Amino acid sequence: MNRICLLIPLLWIAIGAQAQDSQKIKDLKSQREHAVAEIQAVSKLLDENKKSTTSALNRLNLLVKKINARKELIRLLNREIETADREVNTMSFHIRSLEKELNVKKQAYAASLRKMYLHKINRNELFFLFSAQNLMQTYRRILYLKEYAAWKRRQSEEIIEKQQTLEQKKQELLKVKAEKTALLAEREAEEKALQGEQSSQKKAVQSLKTTQKQLEADLKKKRKRAEALNNAIKEAIAEEIRKAEKDKSPDQAKDDRMAESKGGYAMTKEERLLSDNFANNRGLLPFPVKGDHTVVAGFGIHQFQELKNVMVHNNGIDIQTTPGNEACSVFNGVVTKIFLLAGFNNNIIVRHGNYLTVYSNLVNVRVKQGESVKTGQALGTIFTDTANGNETILHFELWKEKNKLNPENWLRYD
Repeated sequence: MNRICLLIPLLWIAIGAQAQDSQKIKDLKSQREHAVAEIQAVSKLLDENKKSTTSALNRLNLLVKKINARKELIRLLNREIETADREVNTMSFHIRSLEKELNVKKQAYAASLRKMYLHKINRNELFFLFSAQNLMQTYRRILYLKEYAAWKRRQSEEIIEKQQTLEQKKQELLKVKAEKTALLAEREAEEKALQGEQSSQKKAVQSLKTTQKQLEADLKKKRKRAEALNNAIKEAIAEEIRKAEKDKSPDQAKDDRMAESKGGYAMTKEERLLSDNFANNRGLLPFPVKGDHTVVAGFGIHQFQELKNVMVHNNGIDIQTTPGNEACSVFNGVVTKIFLLAGFNNNIIVRHGNYLTVYSNLVNVRVKQGESVKTGQALGTIFTDTANGNETILHFELWKEKNKLNPENWLRYD
């Protein structure tokens, strides 16, 4: 009995640890599936862009992204294997504890049967009853036999239940061991794939080094185009600020337009509400493209360690996707500007209170200036450069008043 009392607390601890490990494995599996999906999306975009000659830097970015996703996948696999190891150990302890508990119950049950046999109670219950010295003793013996029969039944049922639980746990252990074996095989395959991708990355870097001067010249042209876009956006913002000031009512008591900061855009009550809603959705905004996509150029200044003097300046993010895909509004707002610009095709600015989102490199624009748009509404088709390996890239920017923000901090990664 004392042995059972000692085993029960240990058993509950083991069950709790096993439940935690099982949940952790589920969480890690979900993260692993996300990493696999990202690798598949980037692989598809790399295949789309195989014939590209002038977008070698984007290909390198895609390769780096794929390698990082592959490393993350291997890291998650290692964590899953470690968690599976712990779960195997916990389940093995659980099984050993159940076996000990079952053996104790069987031994107690057998000892009771032997005792009853020695006293010849089981063999002749009627004799046991009628040999009582008086009626009260007969009554007590009847109660004793009933209680003993009920105890035997309970013990038998508990033993059967423990045997079934033990068998179930053994099957679960076999399943976890099989999953661990599969994880080990998957990790080995991913490590081989990673070696191949790192080799491709080295070749891509070597290829870029041989044409570095041309690459630097191309980036210089892109910077000039980006500066032209930046100036156009600033002019559009300044124009809207002037217009909002002009639209103010002479009667201050009746006018509800108000700027959040000095020199900022004077918002109406509805626009202030929209601006607050937009701010509350930081990190929750949908990507401005649907289907397969990945960010090939992040926000800010980026320098490649392998390529000297190659520096990329980006006022937003560049999202590569598949041909025919459309740019979509990330939030409710109003289209305040549509304009053409060399190197960026059609550009659309959508205002969300004192926040603005910019969608560049579009064709077949589907909205008009002054039109209200909803979250997820298509704005236009993203331009596909057929002369450049069907490269399809949306340039996306996010501003608050006159300040550029990092869009990746605002978008939701599903």
